[in-house]
Parts: sequence; structure tokens; C-alpha cells
Amino acid sequence: MPAFFPEAGAVSVMLFGEAPGPRGADQSGLPFWGDGAGITVYRALVATRRAEVPEAAWEDWDGSRFKALGLAPRLHGTALSNAYPACPTRDGEHFHAPTNKDLLAPANLDRLRAELRRAAGESADRLRVIAFGKRAEWILRRLPDAPAFDLHALPHPSAQGLLQGAPNRGKGLRLADLREAWQETLQGLLRV
Repeated sequence: MPAFFPEAGAVSVMLFGEAPGPRGADQSGLPFWGDGAGITVYRALVATRRAEVPEAAWEDWDGSRFKALGLAPRLHGTALSNAYPACPTRDGEHFHAPTNKDLLAPANLDRLRAELRRAAGESADRLRVIAFGKRAEWILRRLPDAPAFDLHALPHPSAQGLLQGAPNRGKGLRLADLREAWQETLQGLLRV
């Protein structure tokens, strides 16, 4: 899946997830678009005026539905991508995080560098990159010959990622509260 760039204008922030989710982005063809974890990402983008989302999308957040209805967001000053461009699976059915081998494949490294060059080349300021999850952060820290960028890392916005990133692995905390705090943190990074 290719990166998703705004139709026009410079990019000041680029977001990287780990890989397209099987029921969301893998179906819609757009990063985070329809993924369960992606709804929080798009809420933050809308709140900071970095995206416009069709009202019908909020009714049933589902990548295959979005594709069937031709629903797509519009981005402003922000590009979206993934550390690995395809939905990784060992058996064709069950999703897993991309492996080191997946992430370090020469074609994947070339793709990441090209996307970062495109985003950085369109910006007058130093590009801000936000990685969601340990795998995305890991590979973005290992990109020789990539343009300079400021890297910020957040836990993956999935329930599992939020709980693992929370103090005491989220014991005693409500998932809704973790999502809200994560979204507020992302909004702060998008506004800088």
C-alpha cells in the first residue's frame, strides 16, 4: 500500500503505523482508514484540521465499506504510511506484526526513504515523523540515507498497544481513558 499524501501543499508531519490492518487499511487501501485503531488517528487529525472525514465514515468504521462507498478522507499538511506496506500474515488469515526481516528488506527500506524524501522535500521546516508502535519506531531509527527528521513515538493505538504502553500494563485503567489520553497526546504533536 502506498503512502497517502495530501492532494496539494507541503507536508509538515508524517505518521507511520506498523502495517495495514486486515479489516481496515488492507481493505480500504489507505493507511489507518477503516482500521479499529485508525479511528482514533483520524479523530486527532480532524480535531487539528489536518484531515476532513466524510460524515458517513463515522457511522460504521470499516475499510471494505469505505472502499465500496468510495469514501476517502482529505489530508492537509500531513502524510500517512506504514513501516511495512502490506498486511503481514503467516497463514493468509491471521495478522502479525512485521518481522525484522520484513522491515529490513531492501525494497521496504527504499520505499520508506522515498516516502520520507517526498514529505521532507515539500516542507519548508524540518519534517516531524510520528511512529505508532515499537516496530514502526524501530525501523525509522534504522534508515541510513534518509532525510533528517524529528522522530516522536507513541504506543500503537490498538487496545493491545495502549494497554502495553500504559503504566502497570493498564491494570485498573479504562481503555476509553487510555484512548482519550493517546488522542490528546497525538493532537499536541500535530499542533506543534
